[in-house]
Amino acid sequence: TSAQAADKLRIGTEGAYPPFNLVDASGELQGFDVDIAKALCVEMKVDCTFVKQDWDGMIPALKKRKYDAIIASMSITEERKKAVDFTERYYTKKLQFVGKKGGELDVSVDGLKDKTIGAQRATIAGDWLENNRDGANIKLYDTQENAYLDLSAGRLDGILADIFVNAAWLDSDAGKDFEFKGDPVFEDDLIGIAVRKGNPELVENLNKAIKAIVANGTYKSISSKYFGDADIY
Repeated sequence: TSAQAADKLRIGTEGAYPPFNLVDASGELQGFDVDIAKALCVEMKVDCTFVKQDWDGMIPALKKRKYDAIIASMSITEERKKAVDFTERYYTKKLQFVGKKGGELDVSVDGLKDKTIGAQRATIAGDWLENNRDGANIKLYDTQENAYLDLSAGRLDGILADIFVNAAWLDSDAGKDFEFKGDPVFEDDLIGIAVRKGNPELVENLNKAIKAIVANGTYKSISSKYFGDADIY
């Protein structure tokens, strides 16, 4: 018998958000999101393929059936829930500012007045800045990488982004002159898998698979490869 469509799952991810999703030197998608997706597919006994998609078009492409699920570090928000259904979380992130080492970047409301702060467009970081630091000059970027390039070039005073994404950049050669500033903000950013509306069976199967890989230790082994002992679940 031929494989049923239910045995196949197409997964959309961005490929520009290291260490969660990136494209390696040989053109392959890698990263925490990708490894988790593969583990979920093994658990669900489905054959998975990955589709690379720019962040801005992520939800529209899901709705147009370019893929069946988004595993791309997407925050679960009330706004997005109007467009898609989400699984339970597969990790929790928090946001933290980054600025020049030794620089006096005060990330309080008053401290950021007239400072230029970058974030990726259509992300929790961008929304948080607009709602909590509206005195700042906020610049939004199509990719996280482009925000870092402007920070390195001195066109930004700082960036607000996911703490783990920032940590990976600070560890790289490009980020060596920069450091975290202030305490983390928005510490309960739940990351889920987005699925088209009206697909409760897929949501349920993904939820069961998330619980299973957390329980059987697969999740921990993937997580420790990227984040050491940090508990990101």
